[in-house]
Amino acid sequence: MWPGGYGRVLLDEVDSTMAEAARIVRTLEKPTWIMARRQTEARGRRGKVWDSPRGNFSATLICRPQATPHEAAKRSFLAANALFESLAIFVDRTKLALKWPNDVLLSGGKVAGILLESSGKGPYVDWLAIGVGVNLVSAPPGDGAAFRPVSLAGEGGEKVRPEDFLTVLASNFATQEGKWETFGFPRIREDWLRHAARLGEEITARTGKETVRGLFDTVDQDGNLILITARGPRSIAAAEVYF
Repeated sequence: MWPGGYGRVLLDEVDSTMAEAARIVRTLEKPTWIMARRQTEARGRRGKVWDSPRGNFSATLICRPQATPHEAAKRSFLAANALFESLAIFVDRTKLALKWPNDVLLSGGKVAGILLESSGKGPYVDWLAIGVGVNLVSAPPGDGAAFRPVSLAGEGGEKVRPEDFLTVLASNFATQEGKWETFGFPRIREDWLRHAARLGEEITARTGKETVRGLFDTVDQDGNLILITARGPRSIAAAEVYF
């Protein structure tokens, strides 16, 4: 069932659901999901190309939270929780894990990713776009990728149409949003950590300026990755994680 309070736009083809969200945000009266059956110019984090063939899932939620840029960014954890619970309906949840900052792993491979973009010059964001891509039926070659791309179907998951997956995801997102409003980020963080990949194990974080290796201790209340290194605890705000 589609959750109340959210709009929905279904497109056969678009350059990017993130780009479309930015174009139409001024015309929207409520948080709205934009889904495309095919994207021609899809992108992931740091400008990387995101392969988006038909049958896979590509959507963006565009909303206007009353939040600072810092608080808005923490909604990536909310989205990750919703995505985890949605995928868990179609595949054994013990095969799923959340990789900091915003990927979902299935059987150790990357099955889904999340991308956040926002706009605003004042203390609060004008709008926030949360892009979600899921390999439902096929995965790209992944040459040189840190984590091999996998698909839901390829790992034994149930077949699901993108339109149906959108309804499930939107419902789970609304549930997570309710938790945020009632309990705040600490509850979202707690749920995320319950499914975190390699928690308590050694991982590597590459920031662009340095490579840090340490024990994955936790994620703090600001969403930063906390590693226990030979020189003590390190707080990392942005990095690519490898293990």
